Amino acid sequence: MISSIAEPARDQVASTGLSNELEKELVQVFKLLSDETRLRVLLYLVREGELHVTALCERLRQSQPAVSHHLALLRVAGVIEARRDGKHNFYSVKKEHFHTIMGQLFMSMTDETTDDIRFSDFVLRHETEVAAE
Repeated sequence: MISSIAEPARDQVASTGLSNELEKELVQVFKLLSDETRLRVLLYLVREGELHVTALCERLRQSQPAVSHHLALLRVAGVIEARRDGKHNFYSVKKEHFHTIMGQLFMSMTDETTDDIRFSDFVLRHETEVAAE
């Protein structure tokens, strides 16, 4: 008798409570950001908004080929995006994508009664509404 094993659905929830697709994206992003240079690139881009390769090379004190390699990895993963202006490529964080996957991660960790994420000795709170003055 021949039997077939059905492949799991693409959005099936993994043992972590996240969809398989989201879990793969998060693993990829966290692997990329475990490199000090790539994490620093992301932090500079978050703080400055947009930077060209030369500016990143100066801040990181690294060669253009080295910085371009890190930028290419982050771009392929969907964490940053490029914009060409004349001779320069300007890079910025792809906020929609990055915020979506990070938001989904934190939503999977929240307490069911609040939006708080509890770690042993502290609570991370994400407030979506800005209080009126």
